[in-house]
Amino acid sequence: MTARGSDPGTEHARARELFGSARRITALTGAGVSTASGIPDFRGPNGVWTRDPRAQRLTDLDSYVADPEVRRLAWRGRAEHPAWEAVPNPAHRAFADLAAQGRLTSLLTQNIDGLHQRAGLPAGLVLELHGSVFGVVCLDCGATGSMRAALERVADGEEDPPCRSCGGILKSTTISFGQNLDPDVIRAAQRAALDCDLFVAAGTSLTVHPAAGLAELAVRAGARLVICNAEPTPYDELAAAVLREPLAEVLPELAAVPLAESGEPLRTWGDPSTWG
Repeated sequence: MTARGSDPGTEHARARELFGSARRITALTGAGVSTASGIPDFRGPNGVWTRDPRAQRLTDLDSYVADPEVRRLAWRGRAEHPAWEAVPNPAHRAFADLAAQGRLTSLLTQNIDGLHQRAGLPAGLVLELHGSVFGVVCLDCGATGSMRAALERVADGEEDPPCRSCGGILKSTTISFGQNLDPDVIRAAQRAALDCDLFVAAGTSLTVHPAAGLAELAVRAGARLVICNAEPTPYDELAAAVLREPLAEVLPELAAVPLAESGEPLRTWGDPSTWG
């Protein structure tokens, strides 16, 4: 059996056809979308955890809560996070272009860097499944605040700044291993997966759940699936097209494919108004 994505020409032609007929697109993006902006992924050949497996402790909630040294290292890492200086690349701008065309109705991202919004994508279309690096939350009382303000305290000598409301432990508003995702965000993401005729998974290994399962949910609801990722994923066989090209090259080209006229009604599971 020929592996999906092994014939780039055929896969590319199929992807163009799917984008040309898609009127309601939901996208799921992962770390691979931001690597061209200088933000490394975690599991890739040059990923953060590949280069230093110990770094994974900084994203483990139990380790963070139990060990003050882990928290001190995490605060230093937040101050040096490349998201502060990164700028959107053509892959981010491609999704903003699809939104401007009125065809991208939801973008679900596993990224915490805010680059989709900085590329011009309306914040109302973006669901940050794994949170954002730009905010902080108290694990004890739930008070929230700005990451920049917390980092100013670190720069002033507080290596592990406590919550100013209750003295509890502060962390970034990102989802750590061992921490539950926001159920309201997940429900909204599931609705978006049900309410599209094309689901695009870009720059994600589709191995982290529940985000990865959104691709299968969309297919089961009748959407076509396009996967754009450098490495194989567990969902490649469900996809109508699998592309391995650099995202900063292939996504702008696909976003530029004009919408073909269709007299067929658009029906999705997520929009009761189309159920007639």
